[in-house]
Amino acid sequence: MSITVRYFAGARAASGVDSETRDAATLDELVGQLVDSHGEKLGRVLTACSFLVDGTATRDRSVALAPGTVVDVLPPFAGG
Repeated sequence: MSITVRYFAGARAASGVDSETRDAATLDELVGQLVDSHGEKLGRVLTACSFLVDGTATRDRSVALAPGTVVDVLPPFAGG
């Protein structure tokens, strides 16, 4: 089950990649894999991030991920 993860801003800097593919059944499982692979620096960033799952914002980490899902990792943005 291939999930595409796209990183933006500080999440991109913490992960060291623009995007990657993973196999995960839920958003929580995916987040765990990302922290295991990229380390605690990304883990700290992810605590403040919001997630778009196929373009829909969610904070529910139990949401199921289907094959082909795109997850956008969005840290808080500053500016005005």
